[in-house]
Amino acid sequence: MASFYDIQINSLNGQPIDLESFKGKHILIVNVASKCGFTPQYKDLQALYEQYKEQMVIIGVPCNQFGGQEPGAAEDINAFCELNYGVTFPLTEKLDVKGKQQHPLYLWLTNKAENGVKSSSVKWNFQKYLIDPDGQLIDYFYSLTKPSSSKISKYLK
Repeated sequence: MASFYDIQINSLNGQPIDLESFKGKHILIVNVASKCGFTPQYKDLQALYEQYKEQMVIIGVPCNQFGGQEPGAAEDINAFCELNYGVTFPLTEKLDVKGKQQHPLYLWLTNKAENGVKSSSVKWNFQKYLIDPDGQLIDYFYSLTKPSSSKISKYLK
């Protein structure tokens, strides 16, 4: 079983994101898209991030695998998130969350053999995975679970 903190991933601007730098904080990983019915969740994600930024970080993962709802280039995605929702939490490079080209981050998140907790499949944009301060998977939440839901915040208090 690989450590969550060993996974290599780049930011939207191509710089490496050091997951180990988030040790000691909860991490909420969300596959995001700019043209989805759930896109307004960006606002709630930003509010959650601001409310709990001392004890958690949110990482948005742009993905174009569900309905082609994230077609933009990195610059487009970044501008959309900043202008429309004031997003200040980290965004990764656009990547695949399922299938043959599934990124190692999502391989870890969705396979019990990797994360030691449970297997899942990513069903749509804005599915959320919560990691504890020690790098262990707590649970995942489907798109309908709002970022402000007590299902998530109960772990942050």
